[in-house]
Amino acid sequence: MSRVVYRVHALQRMFERNISPAVVEAVIQGGAIIERYPDDTPYPSRLLLGWEGRRPVHVVVADNPAEDQVIVITVYEPDPRRWDATFSRRKL
Repeated sequence: MSRVVYRVHALQRMFERNISPAVVEAVIQGGAIIERYPDDTPYPSRLLLGWEGRRPVHVVVADNPAEDQVIVITVYEPDPRRWDATFSRRKL
């Protein structure tokens, strides 16, 4: 696996939301890609969905292949008012 690099924003959100690095890295390794943002700069990014037990966790990462890095941008528990029951599709 590529080296995981945490942005300060992601670390702050993880602390506020009680989401551990182990959970984030498990989502990166085994989570589902539910959205892609190919035009993001400086690197394309993607939204991943994973689970901590019954708790859904979304992780936004950017890929920097030149440095073999996965950069964690933000981490959060998705709001059921904004996401469908599977937390993989936004409600319209």
